[in-house]
Amino acid sequence: MSAPAPVEDIASAAGEPVADRRLHPMSWLFVLVQNLKHYILPLLAVIFIGGGDRNELWSLISVGLLVLFSLWQYFTYRYGVGGNGLVVRSGLLNRSLRVIPFVRIQNVAVHQTVLHRLFGVAEVRMESAGGKEPEAQMRVLKLADALALETLVRRRGADPAQAAEDRAESLLRLTPADVLRLGLVSNGGLVLAGAGLATVMQYGPDVSRRLTERTLRGGAHWLFGRVEGYHFDTTGYALLAVAGILAVAAALKGLSVALALLRYYGFELSEQGRRLTAERGLLARWRTTVPRRRIQAWTLEEGVLHRLLRRRRLAVDTVGADEHEEGRALKELAPIATPAVCDGLIAHLLPHARWDALHWRPLPKAVWWRLFLPDLPWTLLAAFVGYWHLGEWSLLALLWLPWAAFKAQRRARRMGYAMDAELVAVREGWWHRHWRFAEFDKLQALQITRSPLDRRCGTATLWLDTAGAGALAAPLRIRFLPVDDARALYERLAASLAKRPLRW
Repeated sequence: MSAPAPVEDIASAAGEPVADRRLHPMSWLFVLVQNLKHYILPLLAVIFIGGGDRNELWSLISVGLLVLFSLWQYFTYRYGVGGNGLVVRSGLLNRSLRVIPFVRIQNVAVHQTVLHRLFGVAEVRMESAGGKEPEAQMRVLKLADALALETLVRRRGADPAQAAEDRAESLLRLTPADVLRLGLVSNGGLVLAGAGLATVMQYGPDVSRRLTERTLRGGAHWLFGRVEGYHFDTTGYALLAVAGILAVAAALKGLSVALALLRYYGFELSEQGRRLTAERGLLARWRTTVPRRRIQAWTLEEGVLHRLLRRRRLAVDTVGADEHEEGRALKELAPIATPAVCDGLIAHLLPHARWDALHWRPLPKAVWWRLFLPDLPWTLLAAFVGYWHLGEWSLLALLWLPWAAFKAQRRARRMGYAMDAELVAVREGWWHRHWRFAEFDKLQALQITRSPLDRRCGTATLWLDTAGAGALAAPLRIRFLPVDDARALYERLAASLAKRPLRW
């Protein structure tokens, strides 16, 4: 994205209110495209499945109504900039007036699709700390106006001591090689394939069954037509099956790499005053700005492929962010980086936390069997059910139990927690490891829970709640603590929180 236009083009330097402005003249087209995304599949179904001139006529009428609705939104939407806030007017018959103070706006997201970039425009979304709905969403503005509005919100919403901030400092920039590594460690291709399958299932059982059967039958005919002339033996067919699985895995991994390039190409994390800005994307571009104080919790994670490549991922939870909205919120400070870079970012953004000097406290060694216990009934059930179909071969399922016990012991060794005067942290995982931590000033609630098994074993789980915790993030909790230790830790944290104000 190019540099923003002078802020004075939107608001005068003296802070006087300016006249209401319209959106970009082509904004109705982007509203129409956005609406068509929700109705295009039903319209296509009516045209190609329903048949008949009447259905085509109704389709044209529906598109015409969407066009009129988009034009109506353009002509009835206004925005203006006052001395202390943004003023948004919309509607003609049912009029709406919203005054949004600059200090209330926390997240500013500037989004450009390929179509946006062709027209030199951008979509702006402004969010506050309360709720998932945006305070203002403008489709669309000139790119220069969008970036100038972002700069204006940053300056007017800053503390007086930070109002003079100008220069942005780059904290992290991913190279194309880093983005390729990110594609290799991610499962975006598998997720996309699952989403495609879920979309097909939404058409109903009959349609999805016909599509699935037709695809599988066509693929089977093509495959057997290719290999039946070679007269493979059992070993040959087994090797062919393995090769097919590897080919599918390679295709999914290639799709993951392509998605990573589209989403994270040109990723750059920068800091300007007390705000962080992340910009990324190859065809579509996302630019998200959030104050540092809105970061509530941190997650550092690494999988097996991460360790092979000597990389980690650093993610954050922010207030008011919707993790299901792609690119709308700042969720990752480092999608992929070396452990030293991740530790450096934490040390820079949490200078008083002393992340690298935390003293980790392990959990009791007997914890491993609590982690092993869930695998036991399912393995025995699988062996019992398989016996009726496979006979004695089903006993091979019991070989999972030694592996499950070994995995539980490794996980138990890595589990632990740590805290100092500023930070509380939890670590878990062996195959896929993660560290979850938050500042004491960001903790909102504490809770001790005990399951029937906990009461039998004399243990408890301590939950630490923060604002903006994502449903997809690892929970901030300390499991399998001896109940006396859990209560002592609860009382210690509660006494500390009672003396500290909550910082949003």
